Amino acid sequence: MAVKAKFKCNSVKDNGYNKEAEFSAVYGKEGENADYSKATPSGSLKIAIDKETKAADFFQPQKDYYLTFEEAV
Repeated sequence: MAVKAKFKCNSVKDNGYNKEAEFSAVYGKEGENADYSKATPSGSLKIAIDKETKAADFFQPQKDYYLTFEEAV
């Protein structure tokens, strides 16, 4: 089983040695957002990204991204 949530990238900050991206949950009563919330979702994510990786330029402010949770076995 997997649970998929939609998150909006609020900001990407360049710290010189890495980048820090901050995300918040996207509201929705139906479809993909209903998988984890019946009302206004609450969630945040902050990640540090090494500037020498593919992910360094992937995230852009104000764009939506899917976050999929699957059990790691």
